[in-house]
Amino acid sequence: MARSLYEWLWQHEFWLPPGITWEDMQESEDTHYPQPRDLLLSIPFALILVVIRCAFERAIALPLSTKLGVRDKQRPKAQPNPVLETFYSTRCKNPQEGELLSLAKQCDLPVRKVEKWFRHRRNMDRPSLSKKFSEACWRFTFYIISFFTGLAVLYDDHLYLMGVSLSLPLSQPLQPSLFWYYMLELSFYWSLVFTLPFDVKRKDFKEQIVHHAATIFLISFSYCANYIRIGTLVMVIHDASDCFLEPTKIFNYMKWKRTCDSLFMIFSAVFLISRLVIYPYTVLYNTYYYSMEIFQPFFGYYFVNVLLMILQLLHVFWSCLIIHMVYKFIVQGTVCISLYCPLHHMGREGPPRLLENTGVHLA
Repeated sequence: MARSLYEWLWQHEFWLPPGITWEDMQESEDTHYPQPRDLLLSIPFALILVVIRCAFERAIALPLSTKLGVRDKQRPKAQPNPVLETFYSTRCKNPQEGELLSLAKQCDLPVRKVEKWFRHRRNMDRPSLSKKFSEACWRFTFYIISFFTGLAVLYDDHLYLMGVSLSLPLSQPLQPSLFWYYMLELSFYWSLVFTLPFDVKRKDFKEQIVHHAATIFLISFSYCANYIRIGTLVMVIHDASDCFLEPTKIFNYMKWKRTCDSLFMIFSAVFLISRLVIYPYTVLYNTYYYSMEIFQPFFGYYFVNVLLMILQLLHVFWSCLIIHMVYKFIVQGTVCISLYCPLHHMGREGPPRLLENTGVHLA
């Protein structure tokens, strides 16, 4: 049953231009093509990244946060109370008035003390500033490495020419540089999945799970269908703005307001240029228009272009939010809006960053 479904799903009529079959892409000693089984390597690589991250945060990021003056707030701890702890863990972290009255009776405590206990207990679960700083440092380090690795891959594979090599990914063999770049990106997102229970918990925790799953699917699909040259270009374009978003958060934790504000403006400019100019011109034009000069439409053509168009609609949506935020920042000197960092890597997005008070502050 599974084999029949697999064979049906990967019919050459679906994914290859007319006149091309999977037999035309047979491997030899010198020629290799993407194979679905290759993706299994991303799991052990992800575990290695988790180990590297733990060592990086403990040996580099945390000591760096101390030297740069990042201080954790001293928060009062909730007194041990089995009844309230059970309710907090299994029922609700912010009980309503009726529930507070019931809990106060069970514990023989005033309602105000019960409210205070829950407030302190919630504060205990809030991540420390040094932990946020460490996570931002790790992501910044990875995005810098990923971005420049992607640029090197584009240059090595001559994708910077933006010509036929982009529009005909299915007829080209897999280069080692492309393989390792894909493994790096896919392993990183698997590592984020593995560390979700231990990372800073944000309000969009469920959305993060959906996002990571969608990202892994899109990266995996583009690899299996040998759309890796399109995928590589998309990932590099989306990585560009991340290189400025994470240091913006880092300087915010350090309370370097002017630097934080300046980096936010740079991030906004890079985001708008990369998503609204470079992406449509280099990706959508080649996959939607230029491809039709080479082969007739087929299912894979429509499927990939629908995904890329959806991504562009998201770019426009998030760009409108960013432009609105920049306008408020310039005119009023303040921004107060929940922002989901836009999708990158064939549909990647970050957790919401709350920009509030005077200037730009990212939680």
